[in-house]
Amino acid sequence: MRVDGREIPVSGSLLQPRIRRTSDILRVVLSALSVAIVIAGSLITRPQWEALERSVSGIVGFLTPEQSNLVYIVYGIAILALPFAILVRLVLRGQWKLLAGFVSAGLIALGLFSITGTGFSAPRWHLSEPGQVNTFLSQFLDDPRWIAMLAATLTVASPWLPARARRWWWTLLLAFVPIHLFVSLVVPARAALGLVVGWLVGAVIVLVVGTPALEVPLDAAVRVLAQRGFRVTAFKVLRPAARGPLVLSASTVPQPEAGASPDSAPAAAESGESRSPDNELIIEMYGANQRSRGMLQQLKRWLTIRSGEYPAPFASMRRAVEHRALMGFAIADLGLASNKPLTVAALDRGWMVYAHTVPQGRPLAAADGEPVLTRVWQALHSMHQAQISHGELHAEEIRVLDDGTVLFGGFVQSEFGAYQARFDSDVAQLLLSSAHLFGVGPAVRTALEVLDKQAVLDASARLTKTAVPTHLRKTVPDAGELMKDIRAEVAAQTGQDKIEAAQITRFSRNQIIQLVLLIGLVYVAYPYISAVPTFASELRNLNWGWALLGLTVSALTYVGAAMALWACASEAVRFGNLLLMQIANTFAATTTPAGVGGLALSVRFLQKGGLGAVRATAVVALQQTVQVVTHVVLLLIFGALAGTSTNLSHFVPSATVLYLVAGALLGLLGVTMFVPKVRKWLLNEVRPQLAEVVGQLKDLARRPGRLAMIVGGCATTTLGMALALWASIEAFGGSTTFVTVTIVTMIGGTLASAAPTPGGVGAVEAALIGGLAAFGVSAAIAVPAVLLYRVLTCWLPVFCGWPIMRWLTAKDMI
Repeated sequence: MRVDGREIPVSGSLLQPRIRRTSDILRVVLSALSVAIVIAGSLITRPQWEALERSVSGIVGFLTPEQSNLVYIVYGIAILALPFAILVRLVLRGQWKLLAGFVSAGLIALGLFSITGTGFSAPRWHLSEPGQVNTFLSQFLDDPRWIAMLAATLTVASPWLPARARRWWWTLLLAFVPIHLFVSLVVPARAALGLVVGWLVGAVIVLVVGTPALEVPLDAAVRVLAQRGFRVTAFKVLRPAARGPLVLSASTVPQPEAGASPDSAPAAAESGESRSPDNELIIEMYGANQRSRGMLQQLKRWLTIRSGEYPAPFASMRRAVEHRALMGFAIADLGLASNKPLTVAALDRGWMVYAHTVPQGRPLAAADGEPVLTRVWQALHSMHQAQISHGELHAEEIRVLDDGTVLFGGFVQSEFGAYQARFDSDVAQLLLSSAHLFGVGPAVRTALEVLDKQAVLDASARLTKTAVPTHLRKTVPDAGELMKDIRAEVAAQTGQDKIEAAQITRFSRNQIIQLVLLIGLVYVAYPYISAVPTFASELRNLNWGWALLGLTVSALTYVGAAMALWACASEAVRFGNLLLMQIANTFAATTTPAGVGGLALSVRFLQKGGLGAVRATAVVALQQTVQVVTHVVLLLIFGALAGTSTNLSHFVPSATVLYLVAGALLGLLGVTMFVPKVRKWLLNEVRPQLAEVVGQLKDLARRPGRLAMIVGGCATTTLGMALALWASIEAFGGSTTFVTVTIVTMIGGTLASAAPTPGGVGAVEAALIGGLAAFGVSAAIAVPAVLLYRVLTCWLPVFCGWPIMRWLTAKDMI
């Protein structure tokens, strides 16, 4: 690199990896989303858009036909000349690489819209066309190929154009929408599609070709350092620009005084002065990609993280870099900074340069021992007493001098006058970094020696994936398990039973789950809201005695389910709380497909009750296994009681269906045998739980009292649901046998349970109404009876389960 007549060698690559060019990638993503929106709008709501455009055109289209024609012609000439103006500019400036990208983008965009179902259709632009508006120029304005070509070429050339020219030319291109409205025309749908497709093509070409933002203005950085009295003689790339800035090492000599011989500096360099550490500087270069990445990070934090957890967002990248330098000065005043800021300056093409001295000392290492670790905690405590937080306490930013003095570097996330949450975050980060180097016990012990016990407890609650920065966790192998070990060690050394994780996100996981469940409940219940008036009119003929019996039986089913699960858990949890959980279980099971939410809630409740994860899962699996066996046995018994007069052909699948099901099961078995991941999952996850269930079944065989309690609870659940449906039928004056209703409930409910709808909503009603009709119950009785049955057994418990689930959450039972 040649700067002001001097040759300055640069070793290493300055080019940023393509996958780290955030600005270019963001441009491609936004253009792809625009294409999807335009296509979806054209396919779904195009008639509505055309009606709106005609309405707006009728309002703003105040020009006379002659004026409209003149405006259209002038704008058409400008649009026709636009690509040639850019082309001439590129040729005159000799930007041949950009010219290749410019031409490629135009040809690709033109070719995409020339491909039709019958082949390649070349543009048909004629020199003259009849009509007032349909002239030669209008062929370009309304042709999506020309619009796409313009958008693609302008996107490629924009980063290289002056800001004023770039803004004017984009305004000229986008003006085709209001121009059409002013001349009382509808914007062609394909023209709008051509605009966004051209933008996408150009964005992809820019990602491949590059932009001026990739050209690092090292010459400008050399001149800035010269003004500060540092004459750069060589650059060495220490870290290419990726997630962070481009970091270089600069060899310097003192800037010669005015009037001194220009050969004095090179002579000093040859004498070896530039090889001294005092003559080495660290240069950090921030470009447009770092700016866009920082903007995205700030937006993500603002959306997901509570305020006070990170420094306040900066208005620009310049402010962020200046803040880092100022924090370096503040920490240096405390005698705790490993480097000294030298200069911050804005360079060409949106770049920023930050120069500082080479960090003193060496990174913290395991060989330093516990005395040095104690000094690290003392240094951090001194920084916190000065109301300064660090924010990036990984080992590379903690420097140790030969005499054992501890210094800090980095300062990217540092903050002056920080909240207590920032101090707790620093302690948590240092706990993780020191535990990785020195072990969990020494890290916690030295922290407790220096800091207050409550400070360590509060910090250990922040040892979670969301609270610890991602880049810090990546420097520690298996950080998740290490954070769990640290929390356990802190609890052991402080005498605490358990340390609850702190919530730093705006919304907790339980809040998000409850919101999703509530949305699912509203979604599945909405189709039945329209049936409320008809059902309400039928209530005038309701026998409230039978309805009350159905409600009582429905309540008893929860007692039976709680009793069965209580016995499966060997009475390890309180029965009263378990009964409340069964009611909350209805809400979770109804708002999730196949009732998986209810099973998960049961496992979570048992875990909170003191059972391990495997044991809790095995208990729920045991209860479900006994429930299925009891269900099948009762079905066989009531099928035999029904006798030959009961026609079960309405429910029994045909032989073809049975063969298909058997074939699907065999295929599934084959998948489990030949797919390694599935086989590993079965061996590591499913097999231990099955072994636990088998062990529980063997234990049940030796304890008939416990077995009877489980079977009785399961049978109460099954028969109680059938009795509730029978009472609902009797409440509307229907007449059928309890055996018939039991078969309908068990078979129809089993078939409907395979439905993908949450809680089987829709499928259960259809199966029960169809089953009752098959056994001779009229639709006038079956429909309101099934709706009443669902209200008693599903919807009332659901609305009761929501507040109960919130109460259980508040009491930390789920």
